Amino acid sequence: MVNIMLADRKEPYRLEDLLEIMRRLRAPDGCPWDREQDHRTIRNNVLEEAYEVADGIDRGDEAVLCEELGDLLLQVVFHAQIAQEADSFCFADVVDGICRKLILRHPHVFGDTVAKTSDAVLDQWDQIKRVEKSQKTYTDTLKSVPAAFPALMRAAKVQKRASKAGFDWPSASGPMGKISEELDELSAALEQDNRERQKEELGDLLFSVVNLSRFLKIDCEEALQAATDKFIGRFEAVEQEADALGWDMPACTLDALDQLWQKAKQK
Repeated sequence: MVNIMLADRKEPYRLEDLLEIMRRLRAPDGCPWDREQDHRTIRNNVLEEAYEVADGIDRGDEAVLCEELGDLLLQVVFHAQIAQEADSFCFADVVDGICRKLILRHPHVFGDTVAKTSDAVLDQWDQIKRVEKSQKTYTDTLKSVPAAFPALMRAAKVQKRASKAGFDWPSASGPMGKISEELDELSAALEQDNRERQKEELGDLLFSVVNLSRFLKIDCEEALQAATDKFIGRFEAVEQEADALGWDMPACTLDALDQLWQKAKQK
C-alpha cells in the first residue's frame, strides 16, 4: 500500500530524496520488480521516456513536460543505482562527468578562447570532442554516431560529418539526381525478385532522401511525422465518408477508396 502521508508531505522533495527512494526500491526488502532490473532490461525505458519528453515539448504542455522530465530523470537515477551496486560508477560520477564536459567544451565561456557565433561554438565543440574521443580520422567520427539512433537521424548525422571532410554534393540537385538513380535501381531489383537486393536498394533510396532533406535544411524525422499525421487525417476522412455511404472498406475496390481519398485531399 502506498504511504499517502509520505507521498503528500508538504515539503518539496529534492534530488537526494529521489536517490534514496531508488536505493530503497532496490534494497533486499524493496520492490521485487525494481530489484530484478539491469541496464539491459530497462534500456528501452530510457528511449520511451525521451520520446515522451519530446511529445510534451511538441504539444506545448508545460505540465506534461515537467512530469515526463521527471520520468526521464528517474531512468538516469535507476541506471546510476544499478551501476553503483556493481561498484562501477554512481550518480555523483554522472554529475561530475557532465559538469567537466560542459566546462571543457565551452572554453569561450570558462576559458579565454573566442566564439561569437553559434556556428563557431559548434565547430569548436566538434574539435574538442574529436580530441576527447581520440578520433583521428573522419571515419572515426562517422563510426561514433550511435547505431541505436533512429535510422533517419543516424543517416543525417553521418552525412553531416562526412560533409565536414568535403565529401558532399555542391547543391541539392546532387541528391535529387541520386534519388532518381536509386529509384531506378530499386525498380530493377523488384523485377529480379531479389529480396536482399530490394532491401539494399530501398535503404540506398532512403539514405538519398535523407541527404536531400539535409540540403533543404528540413528535419527528415519531423517531415515524416508530418506526412504520417496528414495520412491519418485523410484516412479518417475516407473512413467517415465510407461509413456515411454504408460501405465496408475492406470490401471496396481500390478505385472506390481512391475516389474518397481524392475527395479528402481536396478538403
